[in-house]
Amino acid sequence: MNLIGEHTDYNDGYALPAAIDLELRIALVPSGDSRVEITLAESGERAAFDLDAIGSAHGRWIDYVAGTAWSLGEAGVPTRGFRGVLGSTIPTSAGLSSSAAIELASAWALTEPPGGGVDPMTLARLCQRAENRYVGVNCGLMDQAAEALGRDGEAILLDFRTLDWRPVPLPLERCGIVVCDTGSPRRLSASQYNARRAQCEAAVAVLAESDPSIRALRDVTPDMLASIRGRLDEETFRRCEHVVRENERVLRTVAALEARDLETVGRCLVESHESLRDLYEVSSPELDAMVEIALSTLGVIGSRMTGAGFGGCTVTLVERGAEDRLREAVLSEYPARTGLTPRVFAVEPVRGAGLLPAG
Repeated sequence: MNLIGEHTDYNDGYALPAAIDLELRIALVPSGDSRVEITLAESGERAAFDLDAIGSAHGRWIDYVAGTAWSLGEAGVPTRGFRGVLGSTIPTSAGLSSSAAIELASAWALTEPPGGGVDPMTLARLCQRAENRYVGVNCGLMDQAAEALGRDGEAILLDFRTLDWRPVPLPLERCGIVVCDTGSPRRLSASQYNARRAQCEAAVAVLAESDPSIRALRDVTPDMLASIRGRLDEETFRRCEHVVRENERVLRTVAALEARDLETVGRCLVESHESLRDLYEVSSPELDAMVEIALSTLGVIGSRMTGAGFGGCTVTLVERGAEDRLREAVLSEYPARTGLTPRVFAVEPVRGAGLLPAG
């Protein structure tokens, strides 16, 4: 779950995600051979591949496991075959990083010792490489990093240029986190995602003509961006304005959390949603309705869409004790506004990917 910092990762910026207690698990038995075979607990569907002949992607969920095995092998991390059962409580296509979850769980399942003795950030990068190079999704690093580095009761401030990170304690005695699934699957297509990346890169190229030290929108201030407004089309300028100001919002949010200033945190969340809706244009009527319902509910501190956009989930910060009030408001008002059935999850920040002992 990303508290704030959307579409900043591939612009060398900042984000503030957390691993949460919606989870994916693989129960497994090492097989002693090179075959990986997994059964989905919910449907009984089974898929398999051979570590000695992984082959290319086939457009199925098993690609995320096979891609992780390919990436580990390319990096020289030994892998092993196993027979496993996969179960998940993560809504799929909801912007809650279910693909990263299967990659991280697979990385632990495929290696001996589990995790391969690789540090969490390196493991996250190998999983991202699997999704980029094998599955073919040009995602940033945020989801994998958050799920690899997650800590109980804390968010993670990620710097995507240096890959430095640090935990940010959340005042959970005063506030809770509620994720609302709109029931509208995330629909940001690869072409739309790549178009936005290209617009950001185009603006950087224009700025770098006069200042070669500018390598990404991370290096750009609002004043610098304003100086080239006439050299960018209006849509590209809006995309860049979102990223530049979103980076500022992440740092403001961290400072406010450390000062226990929840009013400022809430304001940053709302500003982020408005920017994603109006400037980056990746919200949707369903996400907007969910945020509006939340912000009209007593005890809500702030709310925004989370994830790549065009469907999926919102994340809402609420005063402790207001979780049920928000759930009731969403379940009563949202279906009437959208015709869709929502799901509401009160979540807690937890430790990231790892091994659970048998039993």
